[in-house]
Amino acid sequence: MSFFPALFSRALTSRNYRIYFAGQLVSLAGTWMQQIAMSWLAYRLSNSAVVLGLIGFATQIPILLLGSFGGVMSDRFDRRRLMMISQSLAMAQALLLAFLTWRGWVTVPWLVGLAFVLGCINALDIPTRQAFSVQLVDRREDLPNAIALNSLLMNATRFVGPTLAGFVLAAFGEEVCFLVNAASYLAVLLALLAIKAPARLAQAGSALAALRDGFAYALSQRKIRGQLLVVATVSFLVTPYLVLMPLFAREILGGDARVFGALVGSSGAGSLVASLYLASRTSTERLQRRVFAAVMVTGAALSLFAANRELFLAFPIVMVMGASIILVIAGSNTLVQTELHDAYRGRVMAIFSMAFLGVAPLGSLTVSAIAHSVGVPTTLVGCGLATMAVGFIAYRSLRSVGHGVP
Repeated sequence: MSFFPALFSRALTSRNYRIYFAGQLVSLAGTWMQQIAMSWLAYRLSNSAVVLGLIGFATQIPILLLGSFGGVMSDRFDRRRLMMISQSLAMAQALLLAFLTWRGWVTVPWLVGLAFVLGCINALDIPTRQAFSVQLVDRREDLPNAIALNSLLMNATRFVGPTLAGFVLAAFGEEVCFLVNAASYLAVLLALLAIKAPARLAQAGSALAALRDGFAYALSQRKIRGQLLVVATVSFLVTPYLVLMPLFAREILGGDARVFGALVGSSGAGSLVASLYLASRTSTERLQRRVFAAVMVTGAALSLFAANRELFLAFPIVMVMGASIILVIAGSNTLVQTELHDAYRGRVMAIFSMAFLGVAPLGSLTVSAIAHSVGVPTTLVGCGLATMAVGFIAYRSLRSVGHGVP
């Protein structure tokens, strides 16, 4: 009976974080709707796994190339103003996408170009948002709960958004999903205006020196370095399955847009369960051990999903995979943010975003290209086995130095 009060009574007691949480709840649901609609539209126009990989690559490669500079800006300028700029630009991108789709002018090159534009916006927005959200918590002891609630927020909307997108796609088309996403950014902008947070003064000094300092700090910390490694592994080998999901839904499992949305929603349901578990924890004791074990579970689930041909089995497998991925990513996020110094928060979270979202496009492009040659199921089974091997090595190395052992 005390689980939910304990879960929500800590970080949400801070007024600013509570307002931020409400705005993001609306906006992220719209973001997931747009992501699903873009993938489905790209596959409808091209019938190509390579194009799906290219869309994922264009969305996330700017985070790898520009994310570190976004982190420097987050540490040097007022984060609320940076977020207002990034959210306004993202709204404009969604409106243009809706207009082009409505008029019938959208093409694969347009989709790739607008995906790249959104990736450039996210290179600034993601590290700023992660650093700004924990800045809104009044008590430092509530920081782990706020980090876990950020993950819960993402995955609650990941459960609702794709499922809703599947029905909207079938009934009204992709342009309505894009339009709903554009409108959802208003919730974030209004929340940012309502937040009462002191403005941060711009810091002097060389941006390149600050960038080098941030990388040196992150790589010098053993625990941060280890978490970045496993996050990059899962991002490269596992997350491309989402890019290939439209192909699985239609060609392998014989479904339509609703099945596609339901599959992604099932992954979101598993992610939501993992996020609830992380948000309910009061400390990070043994969390690293559980994160490395989850890497092995993630690889096993990916191999099972790729080998499966039954629709009714696909949903529980995807749920397990969604839960284990979030345990790796959000658990690593919690471990990193509780370890790092506040002065480096924006830059280190930018590096974390690069390891998670920036490495993903390299994986998407590589896995999609291999899948085009040897087949999607065979490729993903291989990725799953490789992920299990990395998780096993990380878990054994952790036990060998005595961390996480009773």
